[in-house]
Amino acid sequence: MTSPTELRLLPWSDPEGRACYLSTDDANGYLSRLADNTEAIQLGMAAELLEQASDLLAAEKVASGDLRAVATDLAGALRTTLRVAASRGQRLSQPDTADPERGDEGPRLPASAFV
Repeated sequence: MTSPTELRLLPWSDPEGRACYLSTDDANGYLSRLADNTEAIQLGMAAELLEQASDLLAAEKVASGDLRAVATDLAGALRTTLRVAASRGQRLSQPDTADPERGDEGPRLPASAFV
């Protein structure tokens, strides 16, 4: 098991909105893979939302309700993206997450996250 300082922040929260953490030595275990996949989906959805918001802002006329809705969605996507970044940043500082034999340098943000 990992020490308490090596807990992985998961990309979801409990029903009360509190952060969830994973304690495991197996970066390829079921919950670790589920968290990785969930993070990838969340980042992909954030990238799509950013594209939609950019299109909306490029329009000459936009209803205030549409702007409020996209701002609300962007705030949620930013909150999720910051959670993913925090989780991945914590894991980057742990040398055992990388597997140099596979050419793996550890967790990285997908290129789509920077679109």
